[in-house]
Amino acid sequence: MAASGKTNPMPLRHRFVRRFVQLQVGLLVYGVSLALLVRAHLGLDPWDVFQQGISRHTGLSFGTVVCAVGALVLLLWIPLRQRPGLGTISNVVVIGAVADLALRVVPDAEAWWLRGALMVAGVVLNAAATGLYIGARLGPGPRDGLMTGLSQRFGWLSVRVARTSIEVTVLAAGFLLGGSIGVATVLYAFGIGPLTQLFLPLFSIRDPRSAPPATAAAALA
Repeated sequence: MAASGKTNPMPLRHRFVRRFVQLQVGLLVYGVSLALLVRAHLGLDPWDVFQQGISRHTGLSFGTVVCAVGALVLLLWIPLRQRPGLGTISNVVVIGAVADLALRVVPDAEAWWLRGALMVAGVVLNAAATGLYIGARLGPGPRDGLMTGLSQRFGWLSVRVARTSIEVTVLAAGFLLGGSIGVATVLYAFGIGPLTQLFLPLFSIRDPRSAPPATAAAALA
């Protein structure tokens, strides 16, 4: 019984179950959001333009390519001295598998209003999912870690510049490979940062013993 009347906040390690469940829900929703954007046929975000292009040239499923690219990007962490967490490994495995499963369930949209609805839902769910899995604090995704790792490795390179450089590169490569670019690509580029900033505080699980971390949404702005 505490004489002072104060309660000690529960540290992160004692909330592992909640964090793990939140992580998996976030990754599941993220995979579904990718499938919605694919079925809308109005364009994809830069990484998925690239991954769709590879899928079309190799015959591999979209989700398989998402997993494979995530694993290859994770290898780039080695020279950057980044350390993956449970969330990082889960990101590589879960998102692609869920995206393939959702693509089997969600049909192609034909009506313009349905395509628009799928596009908006895909972008919003993507942002909410990002807030969920980053907020769980079990490790960033491979692509997120690549951006922050480059920024930390090269002090003169801001996270914003690193992100922009990488995404312009993969977008150009994806376009050359036949990936889908459209209005959703533009909506994602301008909307994902503000939406993630909206959702991240709602889902962020902080360690009460440490200072609040710099917002991860800055990397997505």
